[in-house]
Amino acid sequence: MRVTAKVDYAVRALVELVAAGPAAPTKADQLSAAQDIPVRFLLNILSELKVAKLVASKRGAEGGYWLARPAADISVADVIRAVEGPLADVHGIPPELLEYRPPAGPLRDVWLATRGALRRILEHVTVADIAAGSLPGVVADELSQPGAWERR
Repeated sequence: MRVTAKVDYAVRALVELVAAGPAAPTKADQLSAAQDIPVRFLLNILSELKVAKLVASKRGAEGGYWLARPAADISVADVIRAVEGPLADVHGIPPELLEYRPPAGPLRDVWLATRGALRRILEHVTVADIAAGSLPGVVADELSQPGAWERR
């Protein structure tokens, strides 16, 4: 899986909003500076997160951004879907709708299993988990697998 800069920035911006707390809205330039994210790119990302109802915003001197729902209810998968779309489409088609000619027929099942593996992690890790530095056991389980730390 290739994690785009857009996904990385979106997750980091949300984690920063968790850390900022609900006391007052956080300005985009504060998020940008705190996580070293280009502000213009961040504004586009925040707009997409707003459409997905993951963040809310208010304009003006007292304005800024805040989480639209509890951090524990926002998974990394939610963020990816908000800024990039479904987790594992193939050429824009859901894997369950694919039909391959023999002998490639079983490839559809590979794509379905891949989506399931991604969900097993990304739907269980929330921005609250990341902000707290307390990741679910499923992450530690995967990190303990042989080769998990090797790039291939």
